[in-house]
Amino acid sequence: MVSFVSESAMITNGDSGAQRIPEGKLKAMAVCFFLGLGSLVSWNSMLTIGDYYYELFPKYHPSRVLTLVYQPFALLTLAILSYYESKINTRMRNIAGFVLFFASTLLVLVLDLATSGKGGLGTYIGICLLSACFGIADAFVEGGMVGDLYFMSPEFIQSYLAGLAASGALTSLLRMLTKVAFEKSSHGLRKGALLFLAISTFVEFLCIFLYAIYFTKLPIVKYYRSKAASEGSKTVSADLAAAGIQTTTNDQGGYDSKQERLGNKQLFLQNIDYAIDLFLIYAITLSIFPGFLYENTGVHQLGAWYATVLIAMYNVMDFIARYIPLVKWMKLESRKALVIAVLSRLLLIPAFYFTAKYGDQGWMIFLTSFLGLTNGYLTVCVLTVAPKGYKGPEQNALGNLLVMCLLGGIFAGVCLDWLWIIGHESF
Repeated sequence: MVSFVSESAMITNGDSGAQRIPEGKLKAMAVCFFLGLGSLVSWNSMLTIGDYYYELFPKYHPSRVLTLVYQPFALLTLAILSYYESKINTRMRNIAGFVLFFASTLLVLVLDLATSGKGGLGTYIGICLLSACFGIADAFVEGGMVGDLYFMSPEFIQSYLAGLAASGALTSLLRMLTKVAFEKSSHGLRKGALLFLAISTFVEFLCIFLYAIYFTKLPIVKYYRSKAASEGSKTVSADLAAAGIQTTTNDQGGYDSKQERLGNKQLFLQNIDYAIDLFLIYAITLSIFPGFLYENTGVHQLGAWYATVLIAMYNVMDFIARYIPLVKWMKLESRKALVIAVLSRLLLIPAFYFTAKYGDQGWMIFLTSFLGLTNGYLTVCVLTVAPKGYKGPEQNALGNLLVMCLLGGIFAGVCLDWLWIIGHESF
């Protein structure tokens, strides 16, 4: 059994003796949002400056190739981490992920400066290798954070997921501003790209300290982690120690994790519909975004702005949609209804095909916005409903398994995305 010595992790009501949750919920939600932002801002910056990479590497399909390089490393790393999640120090895992994000983003910036913005196969291979590093960092952070937050309040998960989407919306809006600011200047695309990478590097640097120092010491976070440890979770021990909570073990009574904790296979089978939901949500989305939007939507009145506007609309609507489930009556919680909603998104694939072939830019912007809206809404609904009814260590394991299915869907979508250009003359 695990016992605790802490003055602030648990607060007792003086009149009834009942425990109440400490204050600091809004602060924790704000930090979760920023950590979500940091979990994807670097990668979204790489996608958002795709027009710059298309100028440097016009024959290499950068948006598709970089994503294809990124995803296998993310999926394989997360599969390994999910298998050993009960033995892994979650604190060191998340810190290592943010450090890798910071270092990789900085190296992308340094690589561009060192080559003076020149293309070439060597530079492209270097960017691909760093893209693989982003995938590894994503597996460390996203699975680790979702598993960690599953111990806590659903609002923390929602804030983290909103931060993930905010990274795309923020980079898209900044890209539009830099495109206007540098449009008429020499090497305008490169200047905007460098600004993006510099901002992303700074955000990742802040995330390291926010997670390692500030978030760990919030009273409400200590409360939830202490509660998880009392239920048998061993992955929070380092975070509790960093927060000044001493833990000791004894052999009498308490929660026996070996006997009572459900195994990964049991958790997966009990939540297989949620796993399939997440897989299909992202397989459909990534079969269209961003490669199809960059390369297969034709030429329209917006000209060079067209792909930028499409990416921005997707990201903004994805971000907005992640707040819709906060309105209780608008949150979809029925397992059957979620499956039906997810399967109905398969209709988006022929819709995009015929719109690209016969429709104008207005219809494509509408469809892209709907793609982002449904992606964000369904992601939050599935991930906030799934952990209900499980104990501490089971919640962490389930969080890792569901994120692995999400990344599996992304990888499948990235592979399917190449089908759009089979037989194309430029392939």
